[in-house]
Amino acid sequence: MKTGAESLTGTTADDTRSSLDGFHAWWVERHSSSHFAVEHIPFSELDAWDFDSDTGNLGHASGRFFTVEGLQVREAGMEFWSQPIINQPEIGILGIVVKEFDGVLHCLMQAKMEPGNINTLQLSPTVQATRSNYTRVHRGSSTPYLEYFTGPGRGQVVVDVLQSEQGAWFWRKRNRNMVVLVTGDVPVRENFRWLSLAELHQLMQVDNLVNMDARTVLSCMPFGLPDEAEAVKGDAFSEALVRSYQYQDDEADTHALHTPGEILSWFTEAKTRCDWTARLVPLAKVSGWSRDEHGIADQEGRQFRIVAVEVHAGTREVQRWTQPLLHPRGQGRAVFVIRPINGVIHLLVQARPEFGLMDMLEMAPTVHLLPGQDVAAVRDSFLRDVLTGCSVTTRYDRVLSEEGGRFYNALTRYQIVEADEDFPIEVPPDFCWMTVRQLMDLLRHGHYLDIEARSLLACLHSLC
Repeated sequence: MKTGAESLTGTTADDTRSSLDGFHAWWVERHSSSHFAVEHIPFSELDAWDFDSDTGNLGHASGRFFTVEGLQVREAGMEFWSQPIINQPEIGILGIVVKEFDGVLHCLMQAKMEPGNINTLQLSPTVQATRSNYTRVHRGSSTPYLEYFTGPGRGQVVVDVLQSEQGAWFWRKRNRNMVVLVTGDVPVRENFRWLSLAELHQLMQVDNLVNMDARTVLSCMPFGLPDEAEAVKGDAFSEALVRSYQYQDDEADTHALHTPGEILSWFTEAKTRCDWTARLVPLAKVSGWSRDEHGIADQEGRQFRIVAVEVHAGTREVQRWTQPLLHPRGQGRAVFVIRPINGVIHLLVQARPEFGLMDMLEMAPTVHLLPGQDVAAVRDSFLRDVLTGCSVTTRYDRVLSEEGGRFYNALTRYQIVEADEDFPIEVPPDFCWMTVRQLMDLLRHGHYLDIEARSLLACLHSLC
């Protein structure tokens, strides 16, 4: 197996510390031994949360956690769009502890309850905590394993990068994605389990199991790059995918359609074409939305709602609390179109604006539909043709959950589809063909790949 200088040890499905049968037995036991309950309540029953009398913003009495405010988008000097949005300025930690057992890298993963998860319990990073939580604003118990990520005794840092989250629902939200390598003994608590990368990649094939926060950290994790000897011989897709992971030493690498310099110039040019501005406004000034005792919703009933819930969770730092959640209507969809170019798999990446992003736009899947959107709502004719008229082979197709701590039952259908050689290499200005390795290199830095692209990249790893 080829490895770059910063790569971690790879694994195979047969070279693991524990079997997936053992994992599933543990997972069933975690469900049966824990008590969880999430109930919708009226806003009046929220504890320590209230609407500000002047702005209408919904916030916590401590001034921490997050607020629900208004977002206003202006284009050509005129108001173009407004909606509620979650403003959570503090930076949390999404971190995975990794350790080698018998030469095989394992990740310490957590069975974590989140109130918005459709199935309550999902597989999460070792640490998944907002700053308010790990500094114990809630006056609950401390965050397990936090010491491996902060302070002088932390593990060897392998990944430490700020990455964005959903720009359609968050205002400039970022989290610190971290991976730390340890060598000493690590006590394993009952809601935690070591899993190899191979096992995690297999579990990525299960709907609503590996949560969003785990996916984003896994996408940022360097690992042994497959070489051509590991491709399935005679399988053109497998061979082309393995070549897409090959390391680029310089601008003259012939694997890729575009050089790294050309990609960065394309991305910069896309930003210069944005002619809109976005800003926070009081929630009370958002037009086209109304509030009653049980929710905040758009008048057409097509977008998300803001609701309130009461939560009971026996395995969390606090065992009972109330909070608002953003509740999408329907299911989203994120699709990467891939195709071989000169015998190398390339992904068709879109420079996609989202009004809540820190830097206006990020690199996104070929197609991304928010919940409530359908093909008919897609204004771009090229994207409509991709969704309706393109002959493809489906390589990955799973429904996965988004952030369960802020969103209620937010689901996205994630797909990777291979187009045939009739699909054009020449694409519109907002799109660019890239290899897997080029995307992985960009993940060393924040604000290049959006959360959906990072999720799909983690899913793509499961196809190797």
